[in-house]
Amino acid sequence: MRSSFPGDTPRTPGREPAVEVRGLVKRYGAKTAVDGLDLSVARGSLTAVLGPNGAGKTTTVETCEGYRRPDAGTVRVLGLDPLADSAALRPRIGVMLQSGGVYPGAHAEEMLRHTATLHAHPVDVDTLIERLGLGTCGRTAYRRLSGGQQQRLALAMAVVGRPELVFLDEPTAGLDPQARHATWDLVRELRADGVTVVLTTHYMDEAEALADDVAIIDSGRVVAQGSPEELCRGGAENTLRFGGRPGLDLVSLLKALPADSAAVELTPGTYRVTGKIDPQLLATVTTWCAQHGVMPDRIAVERHTLEDVFLELTGKELRA
Repeated sequence: MRSSFPGDTPRTPGREPAVEVRGLVKRYGAKTAVDGLDLSVARGSLTAVLGPNGAGKTTTVETCEGYRRPDAGTVRVLGLDPLADSAALRPRIGVMLQSGGVYPGAHAEEMLRHTATLHAHPVDVDTLIERLGLGTCGRTAYRRLSGGQQQRLALAMAVVGRPELVFLDEPTAGLDPQARHATWDLVRELRADGVTVVLTTHYMDEAEALADDVAIIDSGRVVAQGSPEELCRGGAENTLRFGGRPGLDLVSLLKALPADSAAVELTPGTYRVTGKIDPQLLATVTTWCAQHGVMPDRIAVERHTLEDVFLELTGKELRA
């Protein structure tokens, strides 16, 4: 975090992955949560892990953090086994949890200063408190903090030890726009200082704005991985998106469109048309809507987005 903490020495990314997962399997009784998953996170990168609820992303990340024991496969974090080498690994990583890990009656500043004492070279606590806007709640018990204040405290506790690798679980959930962008700035500074960041988020714009690499998990496997640009490049450069009543007859619409076009209902009442998006195609769509008594709204021509890719691969919206 170069600009906020003078004296820090930027780390040079190494060739060995910061996180290497091969053939990971994790079962809960008869349910297989993770099914032969492979994942690699480059040192010094910011990797966003996305997936619908129940896809296996939380189990995967918790296994990397050393909180779950795999049923099969190998997991290496900074070259170490998260379970067998936990004593050596713990001082080198930071973990931000969505909940838990803090005594309910402890004051926010008290917990942060206590966490700092557990590390050999912690970040200056006062600076971190100022950066994350925790000064007004420092003497407030954790259980009385707002959800956003608890999130910011959890983030501060994860980074105060100057980790080589930090796992951030939904770091901006419940934050107002100002606090959200302050968190983004801090995460970018971590990345600029060479810290490897593994981020789980339900916000597609957050993944697109921050991530060097995105891994999409579905049904216990990584179904796609690459930079946001690489993942979006596979779709049409432009798409036509519009809203209407749910369940429109897309077969009829396709008959009116050019042969190389496609139309899908992404979510109930939200439609996307791909192909050669030009004035003629736009006129065809609006004419079809008029003929079928549909009042289209939110008509927009857009580039292929990470959300488009996610929906195509998983068939599900990303929900918190």
